[in-house]
Amino acid sequence: MNLSCLIGWMADVADVAKVTVPDGPSPEHLLVLPILLPAVVAPLLALAVRHDIVLARVFSLGATLGLLALGLLMVWTANDGTIRVYELGSWKAPFGIVLVLDRLSAMMVLLTACLAVIVQLHAMGGWDRRGHHFYSLFQVQLMGINGAFLTGDLFNLFVFFELLLIASYGLMVHGGGPFRLKAGLQYVTVNLVGSVIFLMGLGTIYGSTGTLNMADFAVRISQVPESDQALVAVGATLLLVVFAIKAALVPLHFWLPATYSNAPPLVAALFAIMSKVGVYCLIRFADLSLLERAGALAGLGTNWLVPCSVVTVIVGSVGVLAARSLSQQASYAGIASVGTMLIAFGIFTPAAQAAGFYYLLHSTLAVAALFLLIDLVIARRPGAGDGLDPIPFPQRGLIAALFFVSVTTVIGLPPWAGFLGKVQILGSLQSASDWPWLWATILGGSAITLLGFANTGSAVFWKPAATENDPESESPTHLSAENVVPPSPIMPIAAIGLTWALLILLTVFPGMLFPYLDAMTQQLFDPQQYIDAVLKPAGATGT
Repeated sequence: MNLSCLIGWMADVADVAKVTVPDGPSPEHLLVLPILLPAVVAPLLALAVRHDIVLARVFSLGATLGLLALGLLMVWTANDGTIRVYELGSWKAPFGIVLVLDRLSAMMVLLTACLAVIVQLHAMGGWDRRGHHFYSLFQVQLMGINGAFLTGDLFNLFVFFELLLIASYGLMVHGGGPFRLKAGLQYVTVNLVGSVIFLMGLGTIYGSTGTLNMADFAVRISQVPESDQALVAVGATLLLVVFAIKAALVPLHFWLPATYSNAPPLVAALFAIMSKVGVYCLIRFADLSLLERAGALAGLGTNWLVPCSVVTVIVGSVGVLAARSLSQQASYAGIASVGTMLIAFGIFTPAAQAAGFYYLLHSTLAVAALFLLIDLVIARRPGAGDGLDPIPFPQRGLIAALFFVSVTTVIGLPPWAGFLGKVQILGSLQSASDWPWLWATILGGSAITLLGFANTGSAVFWKPAATENDPESESPTHLSAENVVPPSPIMPIAAIGLTWALLILLTVFPGMLFPYLDAMTQQLFDPQQYIDAVLKPAGATGT
């Protein structure tokens, strides 16, 4: 019965993705594969091999490595500057569903694939034995993330957001526990509210412009009659609010610390890319539709981006200092990094956005590595979990060294790419009139974050060495090591090592990456390229 359902489901997927290809395959068919691959593998894992952990690992790892290969191919394909469009069912935009590949979406798909491989390797150390559905939820999560990066339609962006919500909730409560279930309920509630706001925004935009295609909306927003401009402004603002919630931008950040700090650290490492989905949507929507070409609505909602980002850096940095667990510190460090990159994005210059995207690549991997390390600490401190109590634990010296390196990457200290990214951001901010305050925010936030992590390192990793013979009272935290399968000492450390290897590549070869980032931001600031590619003339040949 299960196999027949699986075969029927795969047939439906193939029918939906079916296109007319009179002249043979084209590069545009590459666009659907990062969505189709996990969509096919996820039900296979859920229905056929969920009780065989070896087969589940093989299928999931194969799919994840396939996504990595697709991500590399996409970046190579997009690097020629051509924006490629995939029209499902050969329905032309703006009426049909389209996927769009440019330099930015290609880079984000590759970043997602790299993080997915890292998380998969860590899970194979034994964490994946805690439930039968981890890998199927994992693949659905990847499908939703890739779909959000590739879609060219606002309604389908909503659909992929809902996929993210469903899969991320399942992953978050994976392993159970009252704290995790409570935080999961809060997470779902916030996201359901966001979904309602999203639908309200979509309905308002469609009612006033007659389209939900991103490129078509970018054309029509400047042509909206004066009587409908208020409705368009309301709809666009509602979408910006939803994207700000996803990005955890203050004051809409409140859900992230509770969610990430209560989720399994391995899952929180995967979630490091989810706030970047919100950042991506903010920048894509603003650069495409809300700048100069928006006419009377130019600059709508973008003036508040820098002030909110400044407050986000402050809240994130102070949160690191005040946190009472390692997971809380990592969560607030992620919030501070979002604020830093959005300060750069909010200037809306190509140089600033190129620096922001470089920092985005670094911060995503650095925060993920820190969460993976926290998982190692929890597994070695039964009863103490990720609390800051000075309790000795096995392999303390090795974990302390790994923690030191992870913290320096998260903060952005020399010589890591985070430092280079912040230097680039600071340089690009000199065109802003209030640049001294922006500099003070970024540098001051880094100093506060450093102080917070220094206190943690002293309490958790160095103080126990002096008090090992003095038993301390253990006060379990919400992330304790109950029901934990002892991890393999190889796979988790290999996953962290792979993350650092990518960070080293970002640090050593920025000269190879920045030409791509510069070309990418120039492409973003020329939205007419995107519009022409999606809304091709009626006589043009489609996929």
